[in-house]
Amino acid sequence: MARDPAFVLRYLAEVEELAEDVLASRQQIVDLDVKRNRNREALRALHKDPEPDEKAMVCFGNMFIELPKAKTREMLRQDQEELDEEINNLRKELRVKVNRLYEAQGKPELKGFNLNPMSAEEMKLINRILEG
Repeated sequence: MARDPAFVLRYLAEVEELAEDVLASRQQIVDLDVKRNRNREALRALHKDPEPDEKAMVCFGNMFIELPKAKTREMLRQDQEELDEEINNLRKELRVKVNRLYEAQGKPELKGFNLNPMSAEEMKLINRILEG
């Protein structure tokens, strides 16, 4: 059974495009995670500082601006929340993209890939049940 070369090329191009999309999403998640870790380090440094009422030097792009530490902490916390949300959204989208890629390659869908972590409240209930 001979395949049409144009069909094969379209198929390979589609699979390659899906694979590149998956890799780009993974890289974006890694980049955002690095930024989130830097923010976490900055928050920790502000928390450990013995003089909380002073100002902190904050880098915005290629400029340093002196801001009150309370304002800096709030900005970092807000940025952390936005980063967490964006990373979670990218991870959800990545699951769909990976499944599309597997489907295009003729592979079965990944099992257990669509699991979500339990909330803190769910974990408390499980622990309470396990303790008896």
